[in-house]
Amino acid sequence: MLAQRPPLAADEEAAWDQKEMPFTEHLRELRNRLLISIATVGAIAVLLFWPSQFAIKWMMREYFGSIQLHAFGPADVIFTEFKFSIVGGIVIGLPVLLQQLWLFVVPAIHPRTRRMVYYFIAPSMVLAVAGIAFAHFVVIPRVIAALLHITNAVATPTFGVSATLNFVIILFALFAIIFQTPVVLVGLARLGIVSRQSLASHRRHALFGFFVAGGIAAPDGNPLTMALLALPMYALYEISIWIIAPLERRWTAASAR
Repeated sequence: MLAQRPPLAADEEAAWDQKEMPFTEHLRELRNRLLISIATVGAIAVLLFWPSQFAIKWMMREYFGSIQLHAFGPADVIFTEFKFSIVGGIVIGLPVLLQQLWLFVVPAIHPRTRRMVYYFIAPSMVLAVAGIAFAHFVVIPRVIAALLHITNAVATPTFGVSATLNFVIILFALFAIIFQTPVVLVGLARLGIVSRQSLASHRRHALFGFFVAGGIAAPDGNPLTMALLALPMYALYEISIWIIAPLERRWTAASAR
């Protein structure tokens, strides 16, 4: 729930209106934020590089059982571990990355909108974790089982370590993004761009769009993967409508005071 915020003081809005920064100062600020972000991801990636080999083995054993992975080049394993470390650095360092992004853009955001954004940070992180957990427990095992069934019918599975890890990481990333649907829709409703009524009246269009998006985003082109991408998006769309309905009544009552 979004709490009603007190009106801004006149001097606070005036200070925001008068806030200007030279272009060179913007570039310097952007450079500093990027350096901090890159240093954070790099430091975490260095720490993850050695244990990444054990994490990769666990993931492959968890999802592919006794199927052995193969390296088709002398540097495949090194590049795979490096890629895994970078992705891990981004995921673990996400709070710092979001903080640096927010500190860079916050001067250009109106104080009212600025305060509203703070309420969405924690739900966004929780939903991202929920999306990754959903991918781990529900989506990836079923998608891989279906693909292995198709493969075993005509060929002997021989998987490369690089392509296989890319497939798993893409699914994790997709569901971390998909589960942001309620946060995005509630934010748009709070800004007046969408409403409960408009979302409810476009249910069929949304369902069709989700299946199209699932077909485009499915990394393997499998109808099962497409359905597992589209149906959670639609379920989150419906949940968003239920969340927005009482919030709209609260926002209307607050604005009428």
